[in-house]
Amino acid sequence: MVSKRLRTLSIGTSHFEKLRRMDCIYVDKTARLTELVETGAWYFLSRPRRFGKSLTLSTLEAMFGGRAESFAGLAAEAWVTEQAKRPCPVLRLDMSTMDVRDVSRFEKNLVAELADQSGRRGMTLTRSDADEPGGAFKDVIKGFYEQSGPVVVLIDEYDKPILDKIGDMEAAEAMRGALRSFYTVLKGCDEYLRFVMLTGISRFSKTGVFSAMNNLRDISASESFGDIVGYTQAELEASFSEWIDAAALKTGTTREGLLKRMKDYYDGFCFDGATRLYNPFSILNFLADRRFSNYWYSSGSPAFIVEYMKRHGIRDPEAYRHMSVSADFAESQEIERARPESFLYQAGYLTIEKWVEDSITLDYPNREVLDSISRMYLEHVYRVESYSSIGSDLWQALSEGDVAEAIRLYNTALASIPYQDFIKRDESLYRSLFLMLLRGAGITAHGEVPTNRGRSDVLVLFPHRVAVLEFKLARSESEVDRLRLEGRKQIEEKGYTKPYDAERRAVTAEVVVIDAEKRRAVPPHP
Repeated sequence: MVSKRLRTLSIGTSHFEKLRRMDCIYVDKTARLTELVETGAWYFLSRPRRFGKSLTLSTLEAMFGGRAESFAGLAAEAWVTEQAKRPCPVLRLDMSTMDVRDVSRFEKNLVAELADQSGRRGMTLTRSDADEPGGAFKDVIKGFYEQSGPVVVLIDEYDKPILDKIGDMEAAEAMRGALRSFYTVLKGCDEYLRFVMLTGISRFSKTGVFSAMNNLRDISASESFGDIVGYTQAELEASFSEWIDAAALKTGTTREGLLKRMKDYYDGFCFDGATRLYNPFSILNFLADRRFSNYWYSSGSPAFIVEYMKRHGIRDPEAYRHMSVSADFAESQEIERARPESFLYQAGYLTIEKWVEDSITLDYPNREVLDSISRMYLEHVYRVESYSSIGSDLWQALSEGDVAEAIRLYNTALASIPYQDFIKRDESLYRSLFLMLLRGAGITAHGEVPTNRGRSDVLVLFPHRVAVLEFKLARSESEVDRLRLEGRKQIEEKGYTKPYDAERRAVTAEVVVIDAEKRRAVPPHP
């Protein structure tokens, strides 16, 4: 039991001034923000959901507004104190709050929001085209400027109206056209603007943001601002030290042991090829609960990823591990031509493992995200019912060395997958599904684990047992026995179990042969 009250965690609020009033723990990013506003005026930042984009814009709003009392003790205190002598008017829009059922509703909602912000400053939209978003936008910017000087424009989740329509390309195109007309207003208002920043998940060229505003600096992959959102290891340990100690006490482990497990479970996001980050949402919830859980998936799987991948060809999760892509793979592009790995990266499911010159290697950032994509596939793509309980029972069977029961459970999952999902699929599908079942239940499982002579298909480690499985696909029943013998020879010759010979753990090594015609795993011989 914790003996003293810990400082409040900032769960549930992305409003900077409220967070400071509540004396919540704030990981000080204001040095980066000061550098941002002193070295430029037009910015774009792409980051996944739940990563702190909204808090960043809220902090900038308070900085430009000269709210010095909220910055006491922070790196930007002196800058904001000086700014308080000449505060800037700030126009902040959050596109995720707009009604996007259709373009007409969206535009009316946007104009209403602009009118509301004008009203708060004692202004009224008076232009003849004020009922059109672009005209209203220009009217408000110019009005703010005439009233109080150069204007700061902050737009959060700029792409949300498009992403919400990604399953309907006609609707997405209509929404894109509306946004293009709206965002291009900014370029023509340059004389009235002090600072502009847009945030979102993705980059789409036809929105006009990146084609019309060629002075917009994209800092999404900039090493200088790689840690502008998210928590580094040093920030985690410095800002949440007492919470980490409390979690170690609750889980009955050492601080060092807990930090190692936290790193494996929640760390690893990288957007610049150098800086490794924790997702704030997951870390804050873990510290509050003091329990390892999948907060990333439970916070809501982005529907646009599933919809897009259904339309553009699905590859199984293992195919994206250690994937090599060109350095510009996530650059501004049309929705219709963007590849799935680009969407997975921008949504946070993939991250930069390595960046060497013009080549990037992608991988999943951590166990939480790897488990999440497994659950997403099982639930939304393959529609396996009760996948979590099947995965847990599968793990239990393997822990007891009961391969026959593991295969029976595996076949239960295979039986629920629609026939069309097996067309033109190879051995990798079956291996990937086995791994997904385990990971979807929150269980650590490894695929294609290298030894000095080869790679084992599936490895599951228990305190008392090691399970090594080799998958083979039989095109006909007559191939089953031959492939089983071939697989056993491969396990022996490639030394898949050799790394564990010195350990006092039982070793289960088995070949899982899939009958392609029947679409099921063949039970092992008694």
